[in-house]
Amino acid sequence: MLRISSAQRRRRFLTDKLAGYLCALAAALVILPLLLILGFLVVRGASSMSIGMLIHMPKPVGEEGGGIANAIVGSGLILAMALAMGVPVGILAGVYVSEFAPPNMKNAVRFMADVLNGVPSIVVGLAVYALIVVPQQHFSAFAGGVALAIMMVPTIARTSEEALKLVPHNIREAALGLGIVEWNTVMRIVLPAAKTGITTGVVLGFARVAGETAPLLFTAFGNQFWSTDPRQPISALPLQIFVYAISPYEEWHKLGWAAALLLILLIIGAVAIVRIVTRRGIPAGAF
Repeated sequence: MLRISSAQRRRRFLTDKLAGYLCALAAALVILPLLLILGFLVVRGASSMSIGMLIHMPKPVGEEGGGIANAIVGSGLILAMALAMGVPVGILAGVYVSEFAPPNMKNAVRFMADVLNGVPSIVVGLAVYALIVVPQQHFSAFAGGVALAIMMVPTIARTSEEALKLVPHNIREAALGLGIVEWNTVMRIVLPAAKTGITTGVVLGFARVAGETAPLLFTAFGNQFWSTDPRQPISALPLQIFVYAISPYEEWHKLGWAAALLLILLIIGAVAIVRIVTRRGIPAGAF
């Protein structure tokens, strides 16, 4: 029987404690930037937050008050279109790579998804500008939705693939043994089993694009007036923040800080809601 001396036990105890403290420090360093950003935005933007800011339109320079109602609605419309286009494509791409693709095709799709995920957002905006805005000869909310959807797809696809890999193969084999065809097995059994991981991927994709400004400059462009037409230029929170930030007017700077605080609170709220829902479980019929 191997005996451990008191010095060895003490050394192992100290090593274990040190490793625990280092892990806690690393976790704190991950959380600290978010807390600093959120705290700074609260200090600079909380004083300008009001109901009027949420329900009123922007006012001309020199007039007090004004709001960002058109930007809030515009962001909601653009993100809704991006989700409607990007989520199905991303999930189906993840399903194809995980369940149906031959090995060579799997590697190719993974490589392209990783490359697309690393493409700068401004390059995506320029590409959509050339493909949609130029042929249409005008900016539009739809073009902005397409740009954000393209940026969402690789994140959702890779996360969905990894989530589907975690589903035990025994489940697939049992379903196939009962005579269920492969596509039905994937849609009715494998996907519901991986719903939490897939939902997490959708949230990551949403958070990835919710605050993007560069692609919207070349697609949605911005609009100081009320607009809900997806075929026309439209405002959005990141665009409105950009306009306020580069202006020389102190009143607009205050509104810009308030809009930035609102944007990050909306992202945090969306992520928190999805976390709560997925923790409680989502009915299989949702898929």
